[in-house]
Amino acid sequence: MKDNALAAFISMRIAASPAAGWRFDAQGVKHTERCVSFREYMSDCLYHPEYGYYRTGVIRIGKAGDFYTSSGIGRILAEVLARYLNEFVQAAPEGWNPLQLIEWGAGTGRLSAQIAAAGSRLSGNWNERFLPVLIEDHPKHAAAARESFKSEALLPSPVIVSSEEAWSADWLGHPSIILANELFDAFPVHRIQRLNGELVELGVAGDVERGLYEVFMPLTEPRIGGWLERDGIRLIEGQKTEVHAEAADFLEKLAKRMTKGRLVLIDYGHEAAEYTAEHRMLGTLMCYWRHQASDSPYERIGRQDITSHVPFTFIQQTAAESGWRMVSYSSQKQFLMDNGVLEMLQNHNGSDPFGEAARTNRAVRQLLLSDQMSEAFKVMVLEKDNSL
Repeated sequence: MKDNALAAFISMRIAASPAAGWRFDAQGVKHTERCVSFREYMSDCLYHPEYGYYRTGVIRIGKAGDFYTSSGIGRILAEVLARYLNEFVQAAPEGWNPLQLIEWGAGTGRLSAQIAAAGSRLSGNWNERFLPVLIEDHPKHAAAARESFKSEALLPSPVIVSSEEAWSADWLGHPSIILANELFDAFPVHRIQRLNGELVELGVAGDVERGLYEVFMPLTEPRIGGWLERDGIRLIEGQKTEVHAEAADFLEKLAKRMTKGRLVLIDYGHEAAEYTAEHRMLGTLMCYWRHQASDSPYERIGRQDITSHVPFTFIQQTAAESGWRMVSYSSQKQFLMDNGVLEMLQNHNGSDPFGEAARTNRAVRQLLLSDQMSEAFKVMVLEKDNSL
């Protein structure tokens, strides 16, 4: 940890923090220490402009990275989304054409490029109806996104902007469909715990010499108690969970900027009863490094992914309070089936297990098997239309 520049930065942040947390040693003696909230710590680990996991370093997605997304399983998700979008735009009311097709947190741009390629095969005027925009902050991901569109021989090339540029621009006022594929699971979260009957927050204390470790601290987000009560959540003694305040802020901010459009959320997560079920005593936070999972967020600081499952009851309730209308919500498996994935299965004689038909069939089966992604993953479609 001593040679980790981000760990050194976080140590200085802790030393200068006005917040105080507490811990108990092996003898039960209480110690008070300076700390930052886990949300602040996670934000630095993932999004620090010089050292953050999603801002610097190598490409994070795929075989050579730390994790896969569901768009990495063949082209099935892209094909189905292209069908969904093509049907939507054909039935859309006047004033919705053309649409900006925005992927927020686009990564290497593979999903958007595959959607555009599939859409061009479905409709001769796809490029007139959908204008591609990618929002991505990692420089190497943004460069890879340009290559993804080149590899598909697609025109026009997408507009690629940072999230800061996205929020500062006025184009969110134009009709848009925003794809958020595994975006919300990467938002920094508050970690809370019920301790002696009260809600406390988990903070981070320590330094590069002693290492970083958890402490308890008072709640830093005043909305937490109200959110839990609204969603029918009561933690049992000792139970931890995550609260996605940044997701709430994102939904509210986007609702204010977007006048007409849809937000398609694709992510892994649960409704409230499952999210905080008694078997989830430690919450859902996980870390990924070279395709290995762990529950140790204080290792490989800035060099591993930190993620938590998405609380879909929280998202739905918060979206409604922010002015969004929920169009649909289902498992990814159901969404795929509702939008024609079974029609993509192909007959083949089995003589070439590496042929196109065989690969497509394997990808469909992998996405639909109940022990794979599609049961844990959900698809929620939210709509904003100020003209109504």
